[in-house]
Amino acid sequence: MTQLNNHNMGALSAAVETPSYDRQSVTPGIVHIGVGGFHRAHQAMYLDALMNQGEAFEWGIVGVGVMPDDKRMQKALAAQDYLYTLVVKHPDGEYQPRVIGSMVDYLFAPEDPEAVIEKMADPAIKIVSLTVTEGGYNFHPVTGEFNLDSPLVRDDLAHPEQPSTSFGLVVEALVRRRARGIAPFTVMSCDNIQGNGDVAKRMFSAYARARSAGLGDWLAAEVAFPNAMVDRITPVTAPVDIDELAQRFDIEDAWPVVCEPFTQWVLEDHFPLGRPALEKVGVQLVDDVEPYELMKLRLLNASHQALAYFGYLAGYRYAHEVCQDPLFVEFLLSYMREEGTPTLAPVPGVDLETYRLTLIERFANPQIKDTLVRLCAESSDRIPKWLVPVIRQQLAQGGEIERSAAVVASWARYVEGVDEQGEAIDIVDRLREPLMAIATNNRKNPAAFVENRELFGDLADQPRFLHAYLKILTSLHERGARATLETLVASKGTL
Repeated sequence: MTQLNNHNMGALSAAVETPSYDRQSVTPGIVHIGVGGFHRAHQAMYLDALMNQGEAFEWGIVGVGVMPDDKRMQKALAAQDYLYTLVVKHPDGEYQPRVIGSMVDYLFAPEDPEAVIEKMADPAIKIVSLTVTEGGYNFHPVTGEFNLDSPLVRDDLAHPEQPSTSFGLVVEALVRRRARGIAPFTVMSCDNIQGNGDVAKRMFSAYARARSAGLGDWLAAEVAFPNAMVDRITPVTAPVDIDELAQRFDIEDAWPVVCEPFTQWVLEDHFPLGRPALEKVGVQLVDDVEPYELMKLRLLNASHQALAYFGYLAGYRYAHEVCQDPLFVEFLLSYMREEGTPTLAPVPGVDLETYRLTLIERFANPQIKDTLVRLCAESSDRIPKWLVPVIRQQLAQGGEIERSAAVVASWARYVEGVDEQGEAIDIVDRLREPLMAIATNNRKNPAAFVENRELFGDLADQPRFLHAYLKILTSLHERGARATLETLVASKGTL
């Protein structure tokens, strides 16, 4: 068994691609906050590919963990010289392993916030990037305003030089750069949020403004926040992934990453201090990201929610199982064609019908084993951003909304916490307790779930939406998920 580290690269099997460059020549240029599987399968992979072309050695990544659980990954990667294996799993069963070498360090902020701040204050750092999930931006799901009442944010504002949040760390680093006459780094969001750069700018500016009005104004005026659309299905690494890597390729890797073959990154070209030549490895550098991100959010991400709750209630546990079922495929395609797509502007260079069919192929990849539990998690951060805008726009333009309303109803049924076989469902959501408290009364007060204005605004006041939602929820209770979908598909969107 070959343990993954700098010294053992030559001992890996010929079937495993390894960095072709001298990792000792790679120096930090990017600090990345939130080192999960997606970052390691996406941004870090692109940089590794560029380094394999003999470029970007000054753009090495320093990872930063801010959550308590990040300590495990920090320890695992440090023991491997920050190397890890990325395994691309093809639908035909082919495994394509590749060792990624673009990460050069990993700092655990709770142990040493000062080290993180000073690293970002280093003039060599030109970009601070983020994958902190939708919830990590600390904004209200309906108003979009920054939540200054968060206990962690309040604590950071009280002790700005000893912060614990990404807001506190980044802003303090910018404060120090400004005081030292160092130009501000670019803040690059890589999260699945519409207008992620714009959202990041609002949230970090709001935090800075809470420190001082002048600081907030300076940050909003001087710090670049490019928008981006990112895409690659990357399930959570499971013990079986570690075992398979060892058995197939004789590699001992404590935390590999598995992903699908497809990858996409559309990035607004706005980097005042420069950037890696990412266009050389397939990144689309554009002036306007919005058409691409809306395509992904309203077709891919919303379709994930469309398959997740119905699929789980029907007895499936993996996305590929759902998308090998013709009934679900027809439902997903009809949602995308009749409800999601009509809300989109033309997407330059993309044939939307081909894109829709490609999504089904990606979801159906049996090697990825993307769990429905993962797709159902943190839905209170997802549904308001990915699906509710589709419903609102379709209502405004007189379009179909029945399938979207069905997805919301399936979420409400899922949050009741018991499946159709009477087994408990472990609801993973930051609003777990209040959502379950409402959903457990769905039969007595079926409109209550969508009357939650924190998540849905005034949707419950829209008669066409409420009528469709209530019919689906009643059908889910009386007939179950599969029978409900059969009727919905057969009637082309109506019950």
